[in-house]
Amino acid sequence: MAGSLEGFLVLIVAALICSTSFASSIFQPISDSHRSAALELFTPRDGSFFSLEETYEALRTFEVLGIDKKSDIDTAACQSVLEILGSPSSALKDLFYALKVNGILKCDIEKDVFEGVASRLQATVSGAGALLDFYYSVGGLVLVKDQTSKDDLYLADAEGVFGSIKALSQSDGRWRYNSNNPESSTFAAGLALEALSGVVSLSSSEIDRSLIGTTKNDILKLFDSIEKYDDGAFYFDEKLVDAHEHQGPLSTTSSVVRGLTAFAAVTSGSLNLPSGKVLGLARFLLGIGIPGDAKDLFNQIDSLASLESNSVSIPLILSLPATVLSLTKKDALKVKVNTVLGSNAPPLTVKLVGVFRSGSKDTSLIEGQELKFNPESTVYALDALPKSIDVGKYTFVFEMVLHDPDHLNLYATGGQTRIPIFVTGVVKVDSAEISVLDSDLGSTETKKIDLAGENTVSLSANHLQKLRLSFQLSTSLGHAFKPHQAILKLTHETKVEHSFVVGSSGKQFEINLDFLGLVEKFFYLSGKYNVQLTVGDAAMENSFLKAIGHLDLDLPEPPEKAPQPPPQPLDQNLRYGPKAEITHIFRVPEKLPPKELSHAFLGLTLFPLLGFLVGLLRLGVNLKNFPSSSVPAMFAVLFHLGIAAVLLLYALFWLKWDLFTTLKALGFLGAFLMFVGHRILSHLASMSSKLKSA
Repeated sequence: MAGSLEGFLVLIVAALICSTSFASSIFQPISDSHRSAALELFTPRDGSFFSLEETYEALRTFEVLGIDKKSDIDTAACQSVLEILGSPSSALKDLFYALKVNGILKCDIEKDVFEGVASRLQATVSGAGALLDFYYSVGGLVLVKDQTSKDDLYLADAEGVFGSIKALSQSDGRWRYNSNNPESSTFAAGLALEALSGVVSLSSSEIDRSLIGTTKNDILKLFDSIEKYDDGAFYFDEKLVDAHEHQGPLSTTSSVVRGLTAFAAVTSGSLNLPSGKVLGLARFLLGIGIPGDAKDLFNQIDSLASLESNSVSIPLILSLPATVLSLTKKDALKVKVNTVLGSNAPPLTVKLVGVFRSGSKDTSLIEGQELKFNPESTVYALDALPKSIDVGKYTFVFEMVLHDPDHLNLYATGGQTRIPIFVTGVVKVDSAEISVLDSDLGSTETKKIDLAGENTVSLSANHLQKLRLSFQLSTSLGHAFKPHQAILKLTHETKVEHSFVVGSSGKQFEINLDFLGLVEKFFYLSGKYNVQLTVGDAAMENSFLKAIGHLDLDLPEPPEKAPQPPPQPLDQNLRYGPKAEITHIFRVPEKLPPKELSHAFLGLTLFPLLGFLVGLLRLGVNLKNFPSSSVPAMFAVLFHLGIAAVLLLYALFWLKWDLFTTLKALGFLGAFLMFVGHRILSHLASMSSKLKSA
């Protein structure tokens, strides 16, 4: 019982730490865990994926994460790419993803195939009216231009195409999929921005600045509808009512990020987006952890790769390798600053500008301190925690200061970053004692207990007395410490348990059990009660569950309608544990007859066979009627071999085989003998009739 309770205590403490960390969303850059997840989620079947879209998502994810898996996919993938690009009836979406895959695998494709695809895509752009048609056709032309030496590949009327796509935009920054559908979509806004960036790159002349400026204003309006979590993460959510397929926050945010970074890369001038919102998008993408779906993992990794090298603002992520620091072990405070994909940050300084006790509005416990940078481990560290830091939960406030002024507009640091940190240590337990009190006469029996060691306290009480337990908890700095749980448990010898919360006032913890008011709760059960005390907290390194001793309690006899104790669960060891060994006495073998008698009986059983052979000789058995023709002679030989096989079968049954095996073999032999016997007997009958007629 004590072992299970100790395990429960550990789970409670771990859950408290994890729940706090989750609520504060400590963001970590891409790690090896994402690479392991990618290898698990993107697993080809028989060397290929279901579609070229899935193939591209796998290849792109592997490419960003630095995983070399091209050799396992390229053969089947390139074959599909060649088939799609070479077929005049391929769907527009398939052409787009075939070119995407080819951009990574560099398949061997003839020049005339690219020219045919380019001609078809240009024709599609000219007659396109829906957003997806623009997205796939314009995007495909950009891919063809990148993968060939066709520097003269331009749109005939780029500005007109730009205006056609722009006509689908709405006043709130969202886009429609086509002119016949009044509903607008945030996800479609990302697709539209990607298509517009492709139009700009395919234009032989500069696009009208007013169109570019209007599109930038649309982006700012789109960011006005961005949503925010309390931890500083920003995201876009789909608000389209009649969408043909639902797009969640991850796919919608990823679409906007891809479109935003693509448009910013091909246009001049700043988008004037707040760097805090760009950093918030990165925090959202990192805050979802490791997705369990291949599509979600691709959206996360691909959009983070877009933020890694964008021209708007590159997010810098401040993270802590450990958010639980031990005063006992004198742990150092360590901080890392990376880009979203884990690359090293530019030269900067990390400052600890404040430390606040959680749930308190007091002033900071320290003044600003600069962390030391180790260039070998790329870690910023504070060797020793400030002396004012005690056991408990704190919020540490960090600030990043870039060294190069030119980096201020290139990187997003997000101002001050607040991170929750648990500081653990040993809590001092003093003045622990347990006593039995009389209602009128005061204490009758008081005993000191050592909550750091072993205790075998023995007490006795009746229903007119009280049980008091008291102790003090204080930190290494002498401050009062209030744990998450302090529970006194009394367990009757019939396994009926009673738990009570120990109250506190400052450092003093005390509980008084008045047995007169608890007789019904104790179900009038007199006898021996084991006494246990549990004190646990996420920040308390010496959390404990201690058996204090036992209490002999004398309660009055229960009245007629007194409540009964609940039925106790059956001991699983009694139900599923090892059973008692069963000893079986076998029957004593009967006495066997003498060996000579057995041999004599064997001779008697063989005597009829000997008589049969003698009878054959007396009858003058011969082979005069044995067929001379080849086919009848073959059947005659097979018939005699079948008879011999039956005799051999009898011998096997006698020596080794059981009845079922023998009957199975006899069934096959019987059918065989019936066939060959019928043929040879038919031949003999035919020969006999010919002799008689002659």
